[in-house]
Amino acid sequence: MLEYSHQFTSEDEQEELKSANTEFIKEREKMRDPEPCRIKHTEDTGQQTELVEENVKNEELSESEEKNHAETGEKPLSWSQTKKIDLIKRPAKKSFTCTQCGKSLTRKNCLERHMRVHTGEKPFTCDQCGKSFTQSSSLKKHMNIHTGEKTYMCSHCDKRFSRSGDLKTHERIHTGEKLYTCDQCGKTFSGASYLRKHLRVHTKEKLPSCHLCGKSFSCLQNLKVHQKIHTGVREYMCFECEKTFTTANCLKRHQRIHTGEKPYKCSHCDKRCSHLTHLKTHERIHTGEKPYKCSHCDKRFNHSANLKTHERIHTGEKPYHCTDCGKCFIQYSSLHKHTKNNHSK
Repeated sequence: MLEYSHQFTSEDEQEELKSANTEFIKEREKMRDPEPCRIKHTEDTGQQTELVEENVKNEELSESEEKNHAETGEKPLSWSQTKKIDLIKRPAKKSFTCTQCGKSLTRKNCLERHMRVHTGEKPFTCDQCGKSFTQSSSLKKHMNIHTGEKTYMCSHCDKRFSRSGDLKTHERIHTGEKLYTCDQCGKTFSGASYLRKHLRVHTKEKLPSCHLCGKSFSCLQNLKVHQKIHTGVREYMCFECEKTFTTANCLKRHQRIHTGEKPYKCSHCDKRCSHLTHLKTHERIHTGEKPYKCSHCDKRFNHSANLKTHERIHTGEKPYHCTDCGKCFIQYSSLHKHTKNNHSK
C-alpha cells in the first residue's frame, strides 16, 4: 500500500483515492501473477522473453513513480492515466526489413525465407525427380505426386487431389466461379492457365496446327489428342459396352451413362448433370444469359448449336438432304419430319 505525506480536506476525496489505489494494486498483482496473465505458448520463445521483460520494466517504472509522488507530495496518477503513459513509453516491436524491396517482417527466419524470392535460392530438393523448392512445406506437398497420396477431396463429387490448389481450381467447375478475366474482351475463366491460352487469340501468337487438316489448337497436348481422329488410335475402351475412345476423359464421361453418375449440380435448383457443358447450358435458363450472338442480326442464344441453326437462315445453308427426293433442310429435325410424312412405308 502506498503512503501519502499530504492530508485530505474531505473524507469523500480520501475514499475516492483509496478506491483508485486499490484498483491500481490489483492490476499490478495481475501482472505479477502468472496464472491470470499467462503468456500464450508459441514456438517463438524470443517473443515470450520480450513480453516478460516488458512487464518487469512496467513494474519498475510504476515503483519509481510511486516513490517520486511520495517524496514530492504530489497526488498520484489514476490507473487509466498510468496506462496511457505506459502505452506511450512502450518500446516498438522489433521488425526485420528486406534490403531489396523494403518489406518488413516480424521474425528473422521469416526474413531469411523471404530473401530467397530475390536470391532464387531453393535449398529443398526432391530426391525423386530433382525439383527444388524455397520452402520445406512446398517440397512436402510436391512429394504427394510421387507417393500418389491424395489428401484433398472435392465436397461435390468425391474426386481427390494431391494439392489444395488443384482442389480449389477443380471446385470452381461445380460453383461456376470464374476469377480470371480477359482485359481485352471481358471473357472470364476458372483457371489462370485457361486465361493464358485464351489470350493467344488476341496476341495472334502462332498456334500448333494439324498438318493433315490445318486445325489450330491452344496447346500441343490438344493437337496430339486431335491427331488421333486421323490415325484412328483409340486406346481407351469401356468394359461395359466395349466402345473405344481417344482420351481417358472421354471414356470417363461415357462411363457415367452406365453408372448413372451426375456429379454436376445446378446452383439454382436440384437438377444434376453428367457433363459440365450440360450444366452450364441448363443454368442459363435461370440466369437468362445468352452469350451467343448472331453475326447477321442482334438475336442472341443460350446455346452455340441454336446459333448455328439460326445463322443458316441468313446464309441459306441447308446441310441435311433427303436421300429419296433430294430436298434440303436447315435442321435435322425438319429432315426427319419430312421423311416420316412423305417417304415412310
